[in-house]
Amino acid sequence: MKRILLAIASVAAGVAVSTPALADLQLATAKNCMACHAVDKKLVGPSFKDVAAKYAGQKDAADKLAAKVMKGGSGVWGPVPMPANTQVNPDEAKKLVAWVLTQK
Repeated sequence: MKRILLAIASVAAGVAVSTPALADLQLATAKNCMACHAVDKKLVGPSFKDVAAKYAGQKDAADKLAAKVMKGGSGVWGPVPMPANTQVNPDEAKKLVAWVLTQK
């Protein structure tokens, strides 16, 4: 009986830990980020892992990237510009960027 309870507790803890990451992936999907980006490979734009690596340790990265998510930009990752994402509000942009910056 203790083994069953321990197994259930372990699964529940794993779900609790992975849910925030899944929720942000779901937000990225819902906001069409995944049309141009992937977590671990380049598509039209850079992978989220590459973005996280490039901006690691930069104190202003979250604010800079949240603005880029909403307003778009060009020149950082090559000639293909990132369009403005008017469907993303400031709180969503901050949440998406915080998640992107945790990718390893």
